[in-house]
Amino acid sequence: MRRIGLPGAFLVCLALASLCAPLIAPYDPLAEVGQALQAPSARHWLGTDLIGRDVFSRILHGAARTLSVALIALCSTVLIGGALGLCAGFFGGALDWLLLSLSDALLALPSLLLALSVLTLAGNGSLQIALAAALSGLPAYSRIVRATARSVRTQPYIEAARALGAGELGVLWRHVLPNALPSSLSAGVIAMAWAILNAATLHFLGFGGDPSLPEWGAMLAEGRLVFRAAPWIAFAAGAALTLTLLAVNDLARRLAAQ
Repeated sequence: MRRIGLPGAFLVCLALASLCAPLIAPYDPLAEVGQALQAPSARHWLGTDLIGRDVFSRILHGAARTLSVALIALCSTVLIGGALGLCAGFFGGALDWLLLSLSDALLALPSLLLALSVLTLAGNGSLQIALAAALSGLPAYSRIVRATARSVRTQPYIEAARALGAGELGVLWRHVLPNALPSSLSAGVIAMAWAILNAATLHFLGFGGDPSLPEWGAMLAEGRLVFRAAPWIAFAAGAALTLTLLAVNDLARRLAAQ
């Protein structure tokens, strides 16, 4: 517990809750199980929404969708951004110039605007939102990996490996990659936090396909409409999103400190 801290424990519990949501959620997240806008009670711990669906059940099922976005963001950022940054930083030349120029152009755009541009080209759906939110963090991460690779490639052990006859790809795979990626993993976790926030924002704005599916950003938008009459909807979704983002950021801080 001391190593992962309270935020890390929260993420573990959130992941377990999302996996076990069909078993532990008291109601079907899509079913009307009570009167609309019922206040929190023993039967409905977080109340009901506009059409009588249980808010607590929707929060639990929404966690799975949020963590799916987070995993897609982390994998795509580390794999794609890491590969581009490694190759550009290690080989340099035209590839390095191209990566810098492209990342500068993309970083000039707000991440949300970049995600909206991707949705315009790829379509409006849950998978497209996850990819759009993930791709918005690629430029910054690839530059961080590039800078790390450039510093690693000048180390004495890299020159020693070359002197022993190792090829460039072998040096990149065996020596640069193991030393560059761990130091930039915290940046990948930060990109994951931005992806969660961007995905929630896109759902809040009405993107994402079926609006009846449980998603925290869409629940915030719904709660905004009836905030005075039923503030628990927005509070529940907002608290879940805020705690998740704080936990992910704390995880990134702990990784950077190691």
